Amino acid sequence: MTITSPTGGTAPARMAVAPGPHSGSSGAGPAPRPRRRLPVLLAAVVLLLATTLLSLMVGARPIDPATVWDALTGIARGIDPATLPDEHVMVREGRLPRTVTGLVVGAALGLCGALIQAFTRNPLADPGILGVNAGASFAVTLAVGVLGFTDPSGFIWFALAGAFVLTVLVYVLGSLGSQGATPVKLTLAGVALTAVFSGFTTALTLKNTATFDTMRFWGIGSLGGRPLDILTVAGPLLAAGALLGLLCARPLNALALGDDTAVSLGARLGPTRVAVVLAVTLLAGTSVAVAGPISFVGLMVPHIVRWITGPDQRWVLPLTLLVAPAFLLAADIVARVVLPSGELRVGLVTALVGAPVLIVLVRRRTASGL
Repeated sequence: MTITSPTGGTAPARMAVAPGPHSGSSGAGPAPRPRRRLPVLLAAVVLLLATTLLSLMVGARPIDPATVWDALTGIARGIDPATLPDEHVMVREGRLPRTVTGLVVGAALGLCGALIQAFTRNPLADPGILGVNAGASFAVTLAVGVLGFTDPSGFIWFALAGAFVLTVLVYVLGSLGSQGATPVKLTLAGVALTAVFSGFTTALTLKNTATFDTMRFWGIGSLGGRPLDILTVAGPLLAAGALLGLLCARPLNALALGDDTAVSLGARLGPTRVAVVLAVTLLAGTSVAVAGPISFVGLMVPHIVRWITGPDQRWVLPLTLLVAPAFLLAADIVARVVLPSGELRVGLVTALVGAPVLIVLVRRRTASGL
């Protein structure tokens, strides 16, 4: 098509083309290209290795990397613990269990948060939105206050039972009505039941002095004082939850387009939702039993990951598994050294660091889009 020019000639007309989803228009911004994702993945691996090493080195007494290596290789060589230097004992009995706990709990919390945000299509969702943390905390409080349990390894089965029961209640309540289990109904049911059972937990804690003394430390969230033996029970449960969650990545991508579109693409809504709920129950329930309810890890880290990779869950979930434990270990390192004497609980540090960072991320449309 031609148009008449001011001079009387003709010139080709220029048609306006609407910017596409990757055109970089103001708003959400350009989606990350696939070739950027592999370097990001490698950088996340390096970050995780660095924070793991720092977690073994930093504390009340700094320990150099060579001594840390000697302490770790001494375990493999079977050296008699009675002949070990003090630095080796600190690494093997104090910092190694703490670091391993941070690795597994951080990965579980981060993956759990990413799954819930994708499942509910709510970028501000966290592991507490489906009532998982509230159910686990209530069950652990019953175990401590009524049955007299004090060993964290005994909390696991109670926490899993409480998390599962309350998650099932949330799913049943959210499924009532003609439309079935929609994300909005599940979110509302989870918020309501979380408020109710959190009140029950607080009432039980305040009524019993011994329970209050135990729960006031566990309820904040901590990685210290957890023996590696607890991971022999928690490890397989967390691994099963992580594997199940990773297998849901492709169906969650379809669900993000809406239920009708997901069905047309071949996604099975019922099995996918059941699998996500089961994965969330295993991940959140077990991690709460091991380290207590640590906040902001599952809420903030998926925001950062989506900001870098885009909304593709096949990249979001694996990268979250690397970034979340690095973030939790970094927070634990800060907790050890921020006070002149003693240390903070890691749950306090994640809240103090996570809250302002999350506010910045939420204000960026690229970070909060699903």
